[in-house]
Amino acid sequence: MYDAGRPVLVVPHAGPLVTTFRRVLLAWNGSKEAARAAFDALPFISEADKTDILVIDPPETLDEAPEAAGAEIAAALSRHGANVSVCVQKSGGASVDDIIQERIAESGADLLVLGAYSHSWLRQLLFGGVTRTVLRTANIAAFLSR
Repeated sequence: MYDAGRPVLVVPHAGPLVTTFRRVLLAWNGSKEAARAAFDALPFISEADKTDILVIDPPETLDEAPEAAGAEIAAALSRHGANVSVCVQKSGGASVDDIIQERIAESGADLLVLGAYSHSWLRQLLFGGVTRTVLRTANIAAFLSR
């Protein structure tokens, strides 16, 4: 996956066979990997009944309040016919993976879209990362781009 050069759809080995994705969860952190994943998954997002954009701990800047995080990608996806909403959450010390798993359960998502490996391979190797954890624990299909 790290050097695939193409998006990858990872389907869990257990669980129901899903042929269409009705509810999509886009994990958004504003990185180039997240942007690529969002637009690579656009065919799924456009056809879905609903896409939730999850932003965890957005940085507060002088230009933008944390609540506005995700608004630009939501507008871009909406222009392509997607039905989107933005959910901004504070982690409060919880892991990003735990928050993603909670949001999957709350939203009923059947596809997770995620920018993969936004940190260097060495950091991923030494400290792990969201991508690796999601691949191990997700019980729904995951669409990953780098």
